[in-house]
Amino acid sequence: MIQKSPFKFFLLTLVLIALDQSVKLAVHFYMAPGFAGQVKIVGDWLKLHYVLNPGMAFGMQLGHEYGKLLLSVFRLFAMVGIGYYLVMLAHRGAPNGLLWAMAMILAGAVGNVIDSTFYGVFLNNAPYGSPTPWFHGQVIDMVFVDVWEGFIPDWVPLWGGQYYSTPIFNIADSCIFIGVCLILFFQRRFFGDQSVEDSMLPVSGSDPVEASVLPAADFIREESQDTNQSDNQTEARIRTDEGQIIVSESGLTDEKKATE
Repeated sequence: MIQKSPFKFFLLTLVLIALDQSVKLAVHFYMAPGFAGQVKIVGDWLKLHYVLNPGMAFGMQLGHEYGKLLLSVFRLFAMVGIGYYLVMLAHRGAPNGLLWAMAMILAGAVGNVIDSTFYGVFLNNAPYGSPTPWFHGQVIDMVFVDVWEGFIPDWVPLWGGQYYSTPIFNIADSCIFIGVCLILFFQRRFFGDQSVEDSMLPVSGSDPVEASVLPAADFIREESQDTNQSDNQTEARIRTDEGQIIVSESGLTDEKKATE
């Protein structure tokens, strides 16, 4: 495969991060939290609804005193890992669809890392009692697809007996969700060609020479040597009524009279 530059894919990441942060800051400064500031976009099912999310994507949380800090640190490592993986895929010539999907996932990870790391300080939205505002910022969510809300039956494990509604999320969450779905739906197209190429490499043996390509000059030299050895072992003999002509590898002929 031909190596690709990751620049244009990182450019998409930067554009999505800028869009995500712009919408979050606009919601923070120009909308009232909760139902008071809710804005209908499409009918009664698509709305802008300003809420603060102290946990993971789609409103999920880690029920531990340092859960938010652990989540923020994990997001930092995940962000670096995804960026490195994107560069590696580009250098290996991965399909563009896979690279675009990874760029979207990276944008979502970075967008939420910014919220968790800095919003507690600059927007002063860290939960009450946080040990430090750094890495304890709450993520701003605003996209509300209001298709269901109510109490979950008591027999449902973990969530039974509680009131829930459709999750409220943000653009960063959407980027991660769409990127992961693209990889899942098109995984055969994204990874099929690479699997075929990997299967052609030697499975056993650690000598890298086994997987190398023989240079053209060496191939011609070896083929010439094989041809000369074959010519040395055999001679073309042409019999005539006068005698026997021996054709050697040098092209010279020797004539032997049949004198018996």
